[in-house]
Amino acid sequence: MATIQVEIEINASIDKVWDVVSDVDNEPKFWKGTKEVRNISKEDNTIKREVTIAFRDQKCLQEVKIYPKEKIEAKFTKGIIDGEKIISLVRKDEKTILSTYWDIRLTGMMGMFTGMIKKHIKSGTEQAMQSIKEEIER
Repeated sequence: MATIQVEIEINASIDKVWDVVSDVDNEPKFWKGTKEVRNISKEDNTIKREVTIAFRDQKCLQEVKIYPKEKIEAKFTKGIIDGEKIISLVRKDEKTILSTYWDIRLTGMMGMFTGMIKKHIKSGTEQAMQSIKEEIER
């Protein structure tokens, strides 16, 4: 498994940051590795969806659990990626620490390339979080 942790400090309230990151349908706007999101079902705080990722336009199934103003857990349940991505928010004075944690691996024969994609995913995560910060701080 590849684990990745990226944090960024945003000069905004947790409410303002939450408004942007909790709009999970808008994920492709910030996360360039996510090309398209199609919701399959929604029940309470859980969304089941199909995500088309930039890696060879592969489709993955995810179960996303939303914990308001705290975290978003996206578990990959089927496809080339196995594992999860957790986005969390922590208040720090008048600012918010936005954190993204990945614990993933590629499935099947692609598993041997998990280490090679780790750097790519980390870079994409840093870029996404910087874009989120810029959007909020405008």
